[in-house]
Amino acid sequence: MATITEIAPDVFRISTFVTAFNLQFNQFLVRDEEPLLFHTGLKALFPAVREAVATLIDPSLIRWIGFSHLEADECGSLREWQTIAPHATALCSLVGKLVSIDDCMAVRPAKGMLDGEVLTTGQFRFLFLSTPHVPHCWEAGMLFEEAQRVLFCSDLFHQNGDVEPMTDSDVIGRCRDALAEGQRGPLANYMPYSNQTDGILHRLAALQPKTLAAMHGAAYTGDGRKAMQELALAFKEILG
Repeated sequence: MATITEIAPDVFRISTFVTAFNLQFNQFLVRDEEPLLFHTGLKALFPAVREAVATLIDPSLIRWIGFSHLEADECGSLREWQTIAPHATALCSLVGKLVSIDDCMAVRPAKGMLDGEVLTTGQFRFLFLSTPHVPHCWEAGMLFEEAQRVLFCSDLFHQNGDVEPMTDSDVIGRCRDALAEGQRGPLANYMPYSNQTDGILHRLAALQPKTLAAMHGAAYTGDGRKAMQELALAFKEILG
Protein backbone atom coordinates (compact mmCIF):
# COMPACT_ATOMS: atom_id res chain seq x y z
CA MET A 1 0.00 0.00 0.00
CA ALA A 2 1.28 3.46 -0.88
CA THR A 3 1.46 6.19 1.76
CA ILE A 4 0.85 9.85 0.95
CA THR A 5 2.57 12.84 2.57
CA GLU A 6 2.31 16.51 1.64
CA ILE A 7 5.96 17.63 1.70
CA ALA A 8 5.17 21.19 0.55
CA PRO A 9 1.86 22.89 -0.29
CA ASP A 10 0.27 20.85 -3.12
CA VAL A 11 3.38 18.66 -3.47
CA PHE A 12 2.67 15.09 -2.40
CA ARG A 13 5.08 12.22 -1.81
CA ILE A 14 3.57 8.82 -2.70
CA SER A 15 5.72 6.07 -1.25
CA THR A 16 5.74 2.27 -1.37
CA PHE A 17 8.12 0.20 0.73
CA VAL A 18 9.37 -2.95 -1.01
CA THR A 19 10.59 -5.34 1.65
CA ALA A 20 12.63 -7.48 -0.74
CA PHE A 21 14.83 -4.46 -1.55
CA ASN A 22 14.59 -2.82 1.89
CA LEU A 23 13.77 0.32 -0.04
CA GLN A 24 11.08 2.93 -0.49
CA PHE A 25 10.07 3.91 -4.01
CA ASN A 26 8.72 7.45 -4.14
CA GLN A 27 6.66 9.34 -6.70
CA PHE A 28 5.72 13.00 -6.38
CA LEU A 29 2.44 14.53 -7.49
CA VAL A 30 2.23 18.31 -7.89
CA ARG A 31 -1.38 19.44 -7.81
CA ASP A 32 -1.81 22.46 -10.08
CA GLU A 33 -3.73 23.64 -13.15
CA GLU A 34 -1.61 21.21 -15.15
CA PRO A 35 -0.85 18.40 -12.66
CA LEU A 36 2.65 16.94 -12.79
CA LEU A 37 3.78 13.48 -11.68
CA PHE A 38 7.52 13.07 -11.10
CA HIS A 39 8.61 9.42 -11.32
CA THR A 40 6.10 6.89 -12.65
CA GLY A 41 7.13 4.02 -10.41
CA LEU A 42 7.71 0.42 -11.41
CA LYS A 43 5.06 -1.33 -13.51
CA ALA A 44 4.27 -3.66 -10.62
CA LEU A 45 3.48 -0.66 -8.39
CA PHE A 46 1.23 1.09 -10.92
CA PRO A 47 -2.14 -0.06 -9.49
CA ALA A 48 -1.24 1.06 -5.96
CA VAL A 49 0.23 4.38 -7.08
CA ARG A 50 -2.76 5.08 -9.34
CA GLU A 51 -5.08 4.42 -6.40
CA ALA A 52 -3.08 6.81 -4.24
CA VAL A 53 -3.08 9.53 -6.91
CA ALA A 54 -6.86 9.11 -7.25
CA THR A 55 -7.29 10.28 -3.64
CA LEU A 56 -5.67 13.59 -4.62
CA ILE A 57 -6.81 14.24 -8.20
CA ASP A 58 -8.52 12.46 -11.06
CA PRO A 59 -5.56 10.53 -12.58
CA SER A 60 -6.87 11.19 -16.09
CA LEU A 61 -6.11 14.90 -15.57
CA ILE A 62 -2.34 14.45 -15.23
CA ARG A 63 -0.70 16.70 -17.82
CA TRP A 64 3.03 16.14 -17.29
CA ILE A 65 5.00 13.02 -16.33
CA GLY A 66 8.55 13.93 -15.44
CA PHE A 67 11.56 11.79 -14.56
CA SER A 68 15.32 12.04 -14.43
CA HIS A 69 16.51 9.20 -16.65
CA LEU A 70 15.65 5.89 -18.27
CA GLU A 71 15.16 3.36 -15.46
CA ALA A 72 12.25 1.19 -14.36
CA ASP A 73 11.42 3.12 -11.18
CA GLU A 74 11.78 6.45 -12.98
CA CYS A 75 9.59 5.77 -16.03
CA GLY A 76 8.74 2.05 -16.13
CA SER A 77 4.97 2.60 -16.07
CA LEU A 78 4.97 5.63 -18.39
CA ARG A 79 2.77 3.87 -20.93
CA GLU A 80 0.24 2.88 -18.28
CA TRP A 81 0.00 6.48 -17.03
CA GLN A 82 -0.31 7.90 -20.54
CA THR A 83 -3.04 5.40 -21.31
CA ILE A 84 -5.24 6.53 -18.42
CA ALA A 85 -4.28 10.21 -18.82
CA PRO A 86 -4.92 10.97 -22.50
CA HIS A 87 -3.30 14.43 -22.41
CA ALA A 88 -0.24 13.46 -20.37
CA THR A 89 3.12 14.24 -21.97
CA ALA A 90 6.42 12.78 -20.82
CA LEU A 91 8.87 15.40 -19.58
CA CYS A 92 12.58 14.64 -19.77
CA SER A 93 15.85 15.94 -21.16
CA LEU A 94 16.16 16.51 -24.90
CA VAL A 95 18.82 13.80 -24.92
CA GLY A 96 16.44 11.36 -23.25
CA LYS A 97 13.70 12.18 -25.75
CA LEU A 98 16.00 11.69 -28.73
CA VAL A 99 17.88 8.56 -27.69
CA SER A 100 15.30 6.52 -25.76
CA ILE A 101 11.95 7.82 -24.61
CA ASP A 102 10.17 8.56 -27.89
CA ASP A 103 11.31 5.29 -29.42
CA CYS A 104 10.67 2.72 -26.72
CA MET A 105 8.78 4.24 -23.79
CA ALA A 106 6.29 7.00 -24.57
CA VAL A 107 2.83 6.64 -26.09
CA ARG A 108 3.14 10.20 -27.41
CA PRO A 109 6.23 12.29 -28.22
CA ALA A 110 7.94 13.57 -25.08
CA LYS A 111 8.75 17.18 -24.31
CA GLY A 112 12.54 17.26 -24.38
CA MET A 113 13.90 20.06 -22.21
CA LEU A 114 17.17 21.93 -22.47
CA ASP A 115 19.26 23.01 -19.50
CA GLY A 116 17.79 26.18 -17.98
CA GLU A 117 14.40 25.82 -19.67
CA VAL A 118 11.32 26.54 -17.50
CA LEU A 119 7.93 24.81 -17.50
CA THR A 120 4.95 26.60 -15.91
CA THR A 121 2.06 24.44 -14.71
CA GLY A 122 -0.08 27.21 -13.22
CA GLN A 123 1.14 28.56 -9.90
CA PHE A 124 4.40 26.59 -10.10
CA ARG A 125 7.51 27.05 -12.25
CA PHE A 126 9.87 24.16 -12.87
CA LEU A 127 13.46 24.84 -13.87
CA PHE A 128 15.05 21.97 -15.79
CA LEU A 129 18.66 21.16 -14.98
CA SER A 130 20.74 18.90 -17.17
CA THR A 131 22.83 16.62 -14.92
CA PRO A 132 24.53 14.03 -17.18
CA HIS A 133 25.56 10.93 -15.22
CA VAL A 134 24.25 12.44 -11.95
CA PRO A 135 22.81 10.33 -10.47
CA HIS A 136 23.39 8.18 -13.53
CA CYS A 137 22.76 7.93 -17.29
CA TRP A 138 23.79 10.36 -20.03
CA GLU A 139 20.30 11.85 -20.28
CA ALA A 140 19.85 12.56 -16.56
CA GLY A 141 18.17 15.76 -15.44
CA MET A 142 16.27 17.23 -12.50
CA LEU A 143 13.42 19.64 -11.86
CA PHE A 144 13.59 22.53 -9.39
CA GLU A 145 10.27 24.11 -8.39
CA GLU A 146 11.21 27.74 -7.98
CA ALA A 147 8.28 29.05 -5.88
CA GLN A 148 8.74 26.63 -2.96
CA ARG A 149 12.36 25.66 -3.73
CA VAL A 150 11.67 21.94 -4.05
CA LEU A 151 14.38 19.96 -5.84
CA PHE A 152 13.19 16.70 -7.38
CA CYS A 153 16.58 15.03 -7.07
CA SER A 154 15.95 11.46 -8.21
CA ASP A 155 18.43 8.98 -6.66
CA LEU A 156 20.47 11.61 -4.84
CA PHE A 157 20.07 11.29 -1.05
CA HIS A 158 19.24 7.58 -1.41
CA GLN A 159 18.39 6.09 2.00
CA ASN A 160 17.67 2.44 2.69
CA GLY A 161 14.90 1.14 4.93
CA ASP A 162 11.30 2.04 5.70
CA VAL A 163 12.10 5.51 7.02
CA GLU A 164 9.85 8.42 7.96
CA PRO A 165 8.28 10.40 5.05
CA MET A 166 10.00 13.69 5.94
CA THR A 167 12.86 14.76 8.13
CA ASP A 168 14.63 17.97 9.07
CA SER A 169 17.48 15.98 10.63
CA ASP A 170 20.76 15.29 8.89
CA VAL A 171 20.33 12.60 6.22
CA ILE A 172 23.95 12.41 5.10
CA GLY A 173 24.75 9.60 7.52
CA ARG A 174 22.01 7.46 5.97
CA CYS A 175 23.16 8.36 2.47
CA ARG A 176 26.75 7.43 3.27
CA ASP A 177 25.61 4.10 4.69
CA ALA A 178 23.52 3.36 1.60
CA LEU A 179 26.39 4.26 -0.73
CA ALA A 180 28.85 2.13 1.21
CA GLU A 181 26.43 -0.80 1.38
CA GLY A 182 25.78 -0.55 -2.33
CA GLN A 183 29.48 -0.69 -3.11
CA ARG A 184 29.70 -4.05 -1.36
CA GLY A 185 26.89 -5.69 -3.35
CA PRO A 186 25.95 -6.73 -6.89
CA LEU A 187 24.74 -3.21 -7.73
CA ALA A 188 28.10 -1.59 -6.96
CA ASN A 189 28.96 1.60 -8.86
CA TYR A 190 25.38 2.43 -9.77
CA MET A 191 26.35 6.01 -9.01
CA PRO A 192 29.23 6.91 -11.36
CA TYR A 193 31.82 9.48 -10.38
CA SER A 194 33.39 11.63 -13.09
CA ASN A 195 35.22 14.93 -13.42
CA GLN A 196 31.79 16.58 -13.76
CA THR A 197 30.13 15.12 -10.66
CA ASP A 198 31.40 17.61 -8.08
CA GLY A 199 30.57 20.61 -10.23
CA ILE A 200 27.03 19.39 -10.89
CA LEU A 201 26.38 18.78 -7.18
CA HIS A 202 27.66 22.22 -6.24
CA ARG A 203 25.52 23.79 -8.95
CA LEU A 204 22.49 22.09 -7.38
CA ALA A 205 23.61 23.33 -3.95
CA ALA A 206 23.70 26.91 -5.28
CA LEU A 207 19.95 26.71 -5.90
CA GLN A 208 19.53 26.67 -2.10
CA PRO A 209 16.67 24.15 -2.10
CA LYS A 210 14.44 24.00 0.96
CA THR A 211 13.06 20.52 0.23
CA LEU A 212 14.91 17.61 -1.33
CA ALA A 213 12.40 15.19 -2.86
CA ALA A 214 14.37 11.94 -3.01
CA MET A 215 13.35 8.85 -4.95
CA HIS A 216 14.39 6.52 -2.13
CA GLY A 217 13.97 7.51 1.51
CA ALA A 218 12.74 10.53 3.43
CA ALA A 219 12.27 13.94 1.86
CA TYR A 220 14.64 16.36 3.57
CA THR A 221 13.53 19.83 4.62
CA GLY A 222 16.06 22.40 5.78
CA ASP A 223 19.37 23.71 4.50
CA GLY A 224 19.47 21.96 1.14
CA ARG A 225 22.59 23.86 0.12
CA LYS A 226 24.57 22.44 3.02
CA ALA A 227 23.13 18.95 2.53
CA MET A 228 24.12 18.95 -1.14
CA GLN A 229 27.63 20.15 -0.31
CA GLU A 230 27.98 17.36 2.25
CA LEU A 231 26.67 14.84 -0.25
CA ALA A 232 29.35 15.98 -2.70
CA LEU A 233 32.00 15.19 -0.08
CA ALA A 234 30.48 11.76 0.57
CA PHE A 235 30.39 10.99 -3.15
CA LYS A 236 34.03 11.96 -3.53
CA GLU A 237 35.08 9.88 -0.54
CA ILE A 238 33.10 6.72 -1.31
CA LEU A 239 32.74 6.80 -5.10
CA GLY A 240 35.64 8.98 -6.23
